[in-house]
Amino acid sequence: MAALVALVFAAACGGGGSTNATPTSPAAAASPAATKASGNLILATTTSTQDTGLLDVLVPMFEKESGYTVKTVAVGSGQAIQMGANGDADVLLVHSPAAEKANIDSGDGIERTLVMHNDFIIVGPSSDPSGVKAAKTTNDAMTAIATGKAHFISRGDDSGTNALELKLWKAVNIEPKGQSWYEETGQGMGATLQIASQKAAYTISDRGTYLSQRKNLSLDILFEKDPALLNVYHVIVVNPAKHPKVKVDGARAFAAFLVRPDIQKVIADFGVDKYGQPLFVPDAGKPEPAG
Repeated sequence: MAALVALVFAAACGGGGSTNATPTSPAAAASPAATKASGNLILATTTSTQDTGLLDVLVPMFEKESGYTVKTVAVGSGQAIQMGANGDADVLLVHSPAAEKANIDSGDGIERTLVMHNDFIIVGPSSDPSGVKAAKTTNDAMTAIATGKAHFISRGDDSGTNALELKLWKAVNIEPKGQSWYEETGQGMGATLQIASQKAAYTISDRGTYLSQRKNLSLDILFEKDPALLNVYHVIVVNPAKHPKVKVDGARAFAAFLVRPDIQKVIADFGVDKYGQPLFVPDAGKPEPAG
């Protein structure tokens, strides 16, 4: 899976390094914290990093070496980014590129750095009543769902996944809201997958959360590996110039931690022993994806 998703990532990438970002310094990225700090650090992040268990591995490692105690708030990316804009978080780990860029442009966030990616998938019942499995493109898949009027479950929570879903509907000129076959949960990815499974419905998920819950779901992967389904994660430091209470040193330490070579290796290996494939692909130092 890693090689295949990496090919998707490469196809969607342009050259020239990060956009709208101040790169993490090589010295900070290359070595652990020289001295331990103390205090609480608020991390606002997308639910997929929590639901997959990735943060259960990374956060204790960071706490042990840094001295910080991390309070993780796992919500949709839109809510996480809004927490940063309100000064209610110190650092963000999110996957909603348009909202991230707006956050940087507004001055609420600084130092947006590429961390990793996985991809989105369209899942549904094995019976596949709308014929999604026969689709050649993401546009075909979305059109098939709408035309077939089979039940579709949306997160409806202003998350990165929800933003991607709405973008895909817009690409095929379909307004699903208000349709009898369309339902919004207002919940995270794990809960939305469970609801879709119970109702034998279609939904869009990040691959990592689906794989981590697959044994409890009656849902199959029906469409995947299209460049339109790339799912990229960035870490963003909240701007202390706008929000003086932000623990910027801790935020920068966490951002540098995520892109260190040894931690990128942890990300690369995460999930392989349990699922036979990684749940995320490390991307520190790679070009930013185009678009």
